[in-house]
Amino acid sequence: MGRLTLLVLLLALAAFGWAGPAIEPSSGRVVLLLEVRGTIGPASRDFIQRGLEQARARNAAAVILKLDTPGGLDSSMRDIIQAILASPVPVIGYVAPEGARAASAGTYILYACHLAAMAPATNLGAATPVQIGGLPLPAQPSGDDPPSDPAAPKPAEKPAPQPDAKPAPAGSDMERKIVNDARAYLRALAQLRGRNAEWAERAVTDAASLSAPDALQQGVIDLIAADVSDLLGQADGRLVEVNGAKRPLATRGLAVETLIPDWRNQVLAMIAHPMVAYVLLLVGVYGLFFELSNPGAALPGVLGGICLLLALFAFQVLPINYAGLALLLLGLAFMVAEAVVPSFGALGVGGVVAFIAGSLLLWDETGPGYEIPLALILGFALASAAILIGLATLMVRHGRRPVVSGGEQLLGAIGTVMADDASRAWIHGESWRIRADRPLRRGERIRVASRDGLTLFVQPLDFDKGETPS
Repeated sequence: MGRLTLLVLLLALAAFGWAGPAIEPSSGRVVLLLEVRGTIGPASRDFIQRGLEQARARNAAAVILKLDTPGGLDSSMRDIIQAILASPVPVIGYVAPEGARAASAGTYILYACHLAAMAPATNLGAATPVQIGGLPLPAQPSGDDPPSDPAAPKPAEKPAPQPDAKPAPAGSDMERKIVNDARAYLRALAQLRGRNAEWAERAVTDAASLSAPDALQQGVIDLIAADVSDLLGQADGRLVEVNGAKRPLATRGLAVETLIPDWRNQVLAMIAHPMVAYVLLLVGVYGLFFELSNPGAALPGVLGGICLLLALFAFQVLPINYAGLALLLLGLAFMVAEAVVPSFGALGVGGVVAFIAGSLLLWDETGPGYEIPLALILGFALASAAILIGLATLMVRHGRRPVVSGGEQLLGAIGTVMADDASRAWIHGESWRIRADRPLRRGERIRVASRDGLTLFVQPLDFDKGETPS
């Protein structure tokens, strides 16, 4: 029975794609197709790396990397390019279907592929890096650009440009470093694959873009194909350099197998988006705070714990700025402290400022689709301040309310002496043994001052008013 159960579990895991992207085995050599849509991030990086590993293990004839992307994270893009450069299986970059694009990070990946192709009505380019906040870095000024001031005198003549000389890009030192690094990186890929290196630099510095026919004419890509069958037919026999050795492609008539992302990759793609991870973090913090302020509710704690763990998993693969994360959490702590410590609003305002600053600095890099809108940050900041301060205020008020159950509820309770010898009294409908500092009479009203086991120490009510007992 135990073996049968284990076998069923193994089959279930295989059905859900535990081992990796799902494919159907084939008897001969095949071409594996990896389709990447949307932003380049940890999920697409994981999918491509695992797909290339499967292609190597199966000795595939080639890998078709079908791209339709606006760009993405620089770190994920560079990991993908390193995997392509190290692949012993030729990788054919293919921008498709019609209307697709390989912008920003997609342009770098296409340049890194052993063979670059595009479908009709597609485009590539706009590879200028993006800085924090989602704003493109300043484009490099061209030598032919007119002066910004129309009244400014024009130079009599221009020095002849050197072949490899480029004017320094405008902007801060950090912006120039980012642009120069990206320009050199894409130029190196162009030189490696024998493609147009001059246009590659303009794609970075001037955010230049090209359509498929223009890209073919300028030597940016190798061919234009209407579909995958046409692509394999045109690629057959072309020489490509793989790991330093030139070899011809043999792709005509081969079967094409499409690799499908497994459940792990789909979950990673869903939660590894910075905006989703950001919301999961805040929901997790809110849930745990609400559970701690109302023990026993269970649901907020369970939901908060799950969301917080998912957020931490996403942060593991995202480029996190830990100073920003610390500021965000410090801001939440200040908002809670505002309701407990009389700071006249200083902690609350400081908490909102720290929360906003931490949210803006949370990521080390941004790209298309990876910016957190300022409106969302401000909305969460104000909502966090209202929710956390409100909950903390309720906690403080609840803690100051008189005890209504347990032994502590007897302290300060009012009762009536019930015996002539003043040894017992009715308190809360119960008969208690009492002691007092002076004699009491039957029917006299008393207040409980302290307790020792089953004996209560009481004081007459007139004692509270400062009256002298008769």
